[in-house]
Amino acid sequence: MCSDRSNGGDADRTTARADGVVATYRETSDERLLEFDVDGTGDTAAIAQNVDGYAMLAVRTAPDGAELERYYGLEMALDHVAERLGVSPGALPVPDAAEDMGM
Repeated sequence: MCSDRSNGGDADRTTARADGVVATYRETSDERLLEFDVDGTGDTAAIAQNVDGYAMLAVRTAPDGAELERYYGLEMALDHVAERLGVSPGALPVPDAAEDMGM
């Protein structure tokens, strides 16, 4: 897995790549977002949590997309994302800054 950290506008972004999947973690004024994109397919998914970090995780089609389900733990949310993207849960990279998401 490869990761890098860069300033993207107002928020720091941390990106990790593995097995054709790009994961980007960033924080907005309202949410912590973990975005996934499968290279070259246009398939996306996102995991969102309130910025305080105590709410359930929402799995969405994209950062601003439709909410699909809510989970307490990151592992279950990652399983849902992997299923949506058609990859193994173990193939999903998770930037270090996102590892503490979930309750």
